[in-house]
Amino acid sequence: MPDLRPVFFVVGIMVAALGAAMFVPMLVDYAMSDQSWRAFAVSGIFTTLLGAVLASATYSPDPGLSTRSAFLLTVLSWVVLSSLAALPFLLEPTRMSFTDALFEATSGITTTGSTVMTGLDDRPKGILLWRSILQWIGGAGIIVTAMAVLPMLKVGGMQLFRLESSDVGEKLLPRAASLAAAISGIYLLLTVLCAMGYGFTGMGLFDSVAHAMTTVATGGYSTSDASMGGFMDGGADLVGIAFMMAGGLPFGVYLLMLQGRLRAPFRDPQVLTFVLIMCLLIALVTFFLWTNSEITGSQALRLSAFNTVSIVTGTGYATANYYSWGSFAVAAFFIFMFIGGCAGSTACSIKIFRYQVAFEALRGYLMRMPRRNIVMPLRYGGNPLPESVVYSVMSYFFLFLTCFAVTAFLLSTLGLDDLTAWSGAGSAIANVGPGLGDIIGPAGTYQSLGNPEKWILMMAMIIGRLEIVTVLVLLTPTFWRS
Repeated sequence: MPDLRPVFFVVGIMVAALGAAMFVPMLVDYAMSDQSWRAFAVSGIFTTLLGAVLASATYSPDPGLSTRSAFLLTVLSWVVLSSLAALPFLLEPTRMSFTDALFEATSGITTTGSTVMTGLDDRPKGILLWRSILQWIGGAGIIVTAMAVLPMLKVGGMQLFRLESSDVGEKLLPRAASLAAAISGIYLLLTVLCAMGYGFTGMGLFDSVAHAMTTVATGGYSTSDASMGGFMDGGADLVGIAFMMAGGLPFGVYLLMLQGRLRAPFRDPQVLTFVLIMCLLIALVTFFLWTNSEITGSQALRLSAFNTVSIVTGTGYATANYYSWGSFAVAAFFIFMFIGGCAGSTACSIKIFRYQVAFEALRGYLMRMPRRNIVMPLRYGGNPLPESVVYSVMSYFFLFLTCFAVTAFLLSTLGLDDLTAWSGAGSAIANVGPGLGDIIGPAGTYQSLGNPEKWILMMAMIIGRLEIVTVLVLLTPTFWRS
């Protein structure tokens, strides 16, 4: 068994911080005389006390984390936080069902963006703010996880981005704490700038702050049923494009730039490839819209740019019902789900660097085929590419496709049509948010799905957000053996 004391200690701190965050929407609802403040008060007090007791009971002056403990901590923290984050949804006056409350919270904290809530324009401000806070917390959490935890665990090729050398017994907490502090500063700065940008477009203060948190987190929760489409008149979609792209870039690059290495983005193969892919995809969708509809060229560019960036980064905002654009758009946006942003960003899905590693491995294989004795070293960004990274990436691709197929199959057996089942599975495992079709498409919600379907999608969200391997390794008997 891994040592559970440091695991529960860190989880306790996280739980207490989550409980403290609940008092922010409580104050908003109380100031607006909305009775929902009571739900946040009760939830905040309970969650904060629970976290404090758990941390106090397991406190250790030297809480080192082994590799196995880090695996358990990563999974347990996201599951526990998702469960406790559902309390305000359960206790608010509308009384969401347990499954719906947990679905909304899980979707929020994993920055997936799928929702079961309707009538957002008339919902209490505290509830809307809580959804945004969950995604903001989840976005910061996944950056720290991707930069400090997953490289140490060698999950899905993330060891390619190790910040420093380490061994199996490395004590993770000091490095994670210092990294989290640096990341939080950059993350907060981007959020403030995004909120200011939205404010300049005519958004109110509340909408600006709420959307800024979910934009930088590439989460996609909105305060309106029309999503970002309800704020296009002032140009909010243009601000959204810029900051969704910013959220999809590796935060490690931002750290390097603050250290004076201003050319870091131009030397990162992820960044260059990501920007190039986005330009090509936007041009492709723009050309299709321009030639197959009555939309003008400038409007086609604006619609395609926003919705393409939103889907590729996994944000899930929408300014149009692209499902109605025709079969080409449906097929294109389905493929876009599986691209993702850069490693070390708030974006989700497969990630750019894995495609780069896979193509480099394929190139080496094809070059060696006709000449068996040729030496063809694999490289990434000018540096040698370790065989362990290639192995991890290929394993990740296999597991990703397997989990996606199993999720889609299970949804199909429950009676969902093929488009809803396959796009819902892809959206959940890639943490994108909206699927395709009339039910869960950009103009719909997940509210009408049955409880079994929602539980399957929730599990897929957690598995996808934690890079699949992190969750599945806990299911192996070897993990639990001493």
